[in-house]
Amino acid sequence: MTVRSILSGIALAFTAYLSARSLLWTLPETVERGWLLIAALVIYLPIAWLWILLPTRRRVAGPDGSVVDRGIAPPRWAVALALLAAVVVPNAAFAAVDAVGRDQPFVTWVIGGVGALMTIVMVRRRPIVAWIGTGVLVLSASVWLGPLTALSLGLVGSLVWVAAAQLITFALDRVARDAEQLSELQQAASAWQASQSGRQRERRLHVQRALHVAGPVLGRTIETGGNLRPSEKQAARLAEQSLRDELRSPRLLDDGVRAEIDAARRRGTIVMLFDEGGLEGVPATALHAIRAELAGILREATSERLIIRTSPHDEVAVTVVGRTGTAGAGADEDDVDLWREIRRSS
Repeated sequence: MTVRSILSGIALAFTAYLSARSLLWTLPETVERGWLLIAALVIYLPIAWLWILLPTRRRVAGPDGSVVDRGIAPPRWAVALALLAAVVVPNAAFAAVDAVGRDQPFVTWVIGGVGALMTIVMVRRRPIVAWIGTGVLVLSASVWLGPLTALSLGLVGSLVWVAAAQLITFALDRVARDAEQLSELQQAASAWQASQSGRQRERRLHVQRALHVAGPVLGRTIETGGNLRPSEKQAARLAEQSLRDELRSPRLLDDGVRAEIDAARRRGTIVMLFDEGGLEGVPATALHAIRAELAGILREATSERLIIRTSPHDEVAVTVVGRTGTAGAGADEDDVDLWREIRRSS
């Protein structure tokens, strides 16, 4: 049993109790048109129960395919019925008796009954309708009974119910908004913590790779006091370039790309990598295909200089440019002998 079902049961019982008082005619001689009393009861009770039992939420499919609950606003015809009850029920009850019997409980129940209905309307997020109906009740009761008599016979309680319902509804809505904001903050904090954990793991991998690449060279440099053989100096230069690649363009690299870059440098090719963020957000499968294609291009390249740059273009992921110097030409006048664009997978 849910909280809503319990509250609905209490509301049903309370409205039934209020309307049942209309059947206890304590002064039957004052009743001039009894059918109006019965009509007020027949109009009020179904409308009140309708507002209590109207569905409040509906399950719909969310943007990600999940099922979420959405609030449902009461339909316009239900609003019209509530206003109809606020107009007809009090006036019918007061018109059914003479002036002597208008302050009797079997007549004044309409003040509490319509107040309860407007309280339900307020809880169902229709504040304007609730206050319009309450205003109609105040006007009707004041005309038939007089303002002071109407206030003493339950009108104050009805006003307090409606106002309290609005305050409670406002407070609950604010609590719901705060809870939603807190949930969003918790999700953002969890995402930040996950990203930090991922970066820490990535940094550990970079440190381990750096130690693997540069450790032997540094150890040999310390051991010899910096007096390295030409082959060792070449290994140190390759290690330094590999570390620079790891810092500049980690998303371009995997074992295959690293191996092909190392082989190209050992052939005497100058290889430069620049990552400008073009691979951010690329799925792992697409990134694997891009790296495999890049490794194939490096394997076949014969240029003296290779410039590999990620591209923020919507269709091009990586651009590879190969340049070869001509006799007597400066670096800015090198011939472009290789131009390859690695496309993003659709």
